[in-house]
Amino acid sequence: MAKKSFNLGLPTRDQIIAFINESREPAGKREIAREFGLKGNEKIALKALLKDMAEEGLIDGSKTAFHKMGGVPKVTVLRIVDIDGNQPVAVPERWEAEGIPLPKIRVIEAKGKRGALGIGDRILARTEERGPGLVAHVMKKLAKGAAQILGVVEGSENGRFWLKSVDKKSRFDTQIGDIGDAKPGDLVLAELTGNQQRKSARVTQVLGDPFAPKSFSLIAIHKYGIPFEMPEAAEREAATVSKLPVTADHRIDLRHLPIIAIDPRDARDFDDAIWAAHDEETGGFNAIVAIADVSYYVRPGSTLDREAEKRGNSVYFPDLVVPMLPHALSSDKCSLRAGEDRAVIACHLKIGKTGQVTSWRFTRAVARISANIPYPDAQAAIDGRMENPLLETALKPLWACWRLLARARHKRAPLELNLPEKRITLDEQGRVTGVAEREQLEAHRLVEDFMIAANVAAAKALEAKKSSLIYRAHEPPSREKLVALKDYLKTFDIDFALGQVIKPETFNAILAKIIDEEIRPQIMEAVLRSQTQAYYGPTNVGHFGLSLGSYAHFTSPIRRYADLIVHRALVSAYGLEMPKPKIAGVEPATGLTEGAIAKLAATSEAISRTERRAMEAERETTDRYIAAFLSAQVGQVVQARITGVQNFGFFATVEGVGGDGLVPVSILGKDYFHFDEASQTLIGEKTRQEYRPGMRLELRLAEANPVSGSLRFELPEGGSYAPQPPRHKDKTRKYDVGKRGRPKNIRHQGKKR
Repeated sequence: MAKKSFNLGLPTRDQIIAFINESREPAGKREIAREFGLKGNEKIALKALLKDMAEEGLIDGSKTAFHKMGGVPKVTVLRIVDIDGNQPVAVPERWEAEGIPLPKIRVIEAKGKRGALGIGDRILARTEERGPGLVAHVMKKLAKGAAQILGVVEGSENGRFWLKSVDKKSRFDTQIGDIGDAKPGDLVLAELTGNQQRKSARVTQVLGDPFAPKSFSLIAIHKYGIPFEMPEAAEREAATVSKLPVTADHRIDLRHLPIIAIDPRDARDFDDAIWAAHDEETGGFNAIVAIADVSYYVRPGSTLDREAEKRGNSVYFPDLVVPMLPHALSSDKCSLRAGEDRAVIACHLKIGKTGQVTSWRFTRAVARISANIPYPDAQAAIDGRMENPLLETALKPLWACWRLLARARHKRAPLELNLPEKRITLDEQGRVTGVAEREQLEAHRLVEDFMIAANVAAAKALEAKKSSLIYRAHEPPSREKLVALKDYLKTFDIDFALGQVIKPETFNAILAKIIDEEIRPQIMEAVLRSQTQAYYGPTNVGHFGLSLGSYAHFTSPIRRYADLIVHRALVSAYGLEMPKPKIAGVEPATGLTEGAIAKLAATSEAISRTERRAMEAERETTDRYIAAFLSAQVGQVVQARITGVQNFGFFATVEGVGGDGLVPVSILGKDYFHFDEASQTLIGEKTRQEYRPGMRLELRLAEANPVSGSLRFELPEGGSYAPQPPRHKDKTRKYDVGKRGRPKNIRHQGKKR
């Protein structure tokens, strides 16, 4: 603590800074004056000195709490940005020290309240230096801060600036009060301020050109807070562990087998490979599903492990991948590339002649993949349209084995929903050149069935060993959703009894009866909406959609943390631990630790959230690329299909391409449309014109916004504003056309004001 200088005049600048740094409480003008015994005119002189020190860049803050310039106040508001292991990491909510990196502060929670803080929470905290950095002690948890939104800056003729949100659900633009360094056309992150009636936006970060290559993916990354930059510590650790030897020592040698990997042509990583051979004794097959041994490289509690757990999964965009693991592992040492020795965990399966898996075991092995074959090439070789040197030794035995698995699958009767996946093609500059549905081949089903067999084997093997694990859980539909589905199917004269035992084959039977190609997609989508969402959990509830009693994810540890947990559980259950490696700082590859078992429920919940986050981000990015592709067709009439109907209009998609756009009820002509909720249909009061899900029709593409991914359609012949009809007691009527008020400083996105 600085020496008090009673009646000796003002303290020096160094004495003031020393006192501020050493004080355990906020050090304002009053505290400084008390510390140094200042009175009367000396306090006035102190005020001037503190002002000079602030202007010189020595201190920052206010008269009630100063701190060293570039430092963190003793008491300040922090925002949680990360969870490192079990410890929250925070940054100052406001940071204006130019040229000084934003400090990351370890947050110490009180006993009994640990785990209460999550990413995005705000706290009032007391900070102090400890070791090489700062720690913060929670004083109070604060309300959530101002909302952050992503948008594009737009200018107007009157000199004002507006923020156009990238969220397709947003109907209004927001006036920008503080534009900072941004300019019209920039993609920015902004903070909403003000109240509901008078909102304003303050630009906090300029992200650049929204139409530059990879920007569509970056919009989703920023919007959903997906960890994008891999920490240097994780990269360094990956570089170290990638030097671990891969030999037949302590491993089964599978390098003599023609094991192949069948993947998409544009695959970014290869974490599974398969082999099968006929078993003369049983009439069935012996098969191996070889999966990258990620647990050999990613040790429990390591920097790599903590980062992988935080990310939960890889995120795949058309133009880039946000990997769960550094590229040194995800696309190199753990990727099963042909001709290179790779560490794998092998699932050895015996498949009977009826297609049932009769036994399984798991080993650590070394494999050398014979070939990486794209799906279309594998299918072409089997169909006799392309030569392949592995046709007889690898492909034909795999197909023969798969036909048995397919027979067992058919008997099991899992839910069969034909939902095509979109494939985006880009040129070298990152511009979208095409959108098409991915081809559905036998080769896809073959790989899927081998992976399902291995996942089931992993779950049952761990259950037999009484081991803890993370299951892939999918519960049956809720009664509420089944009642809604029954009401919907009734509008098509399709009976659906609620008293029966609901199984996946119940829905398959409904779909099998639909021969009308216009109705079939909408029935399929209704069945899909009735299903629950799959999730991860430590308790087995079965997998309804696959019609399986036990199911776990084992086959993709490069891109899913759940699979890595299952691998570690198998290592422990089967005694597959490896000896301590001869590399400094690298611990032995252990199995599932007691600490990991204790927090399986929390881990399951966390990775379920990151999975949903990835799905939403990937879907939105695909929509943006589709909107960019369709922007060249604005004004043209396109073939469309109605995907959903609401009281305010209907949504439609472009046939064969995708995307989702609204046709407001207000432009459907002069007729008044009732909304029938049971059949989800808009019905014209006078014309009896109907708009229902699944209906195919021609629409004019009025707008395609690549930044938000939204489309807007019109009827080809146009329409006029529907007049307000007289009020009556029609229970199906849900929509009133009329003016809608909006807050000040807000403009409707449909018009420039």
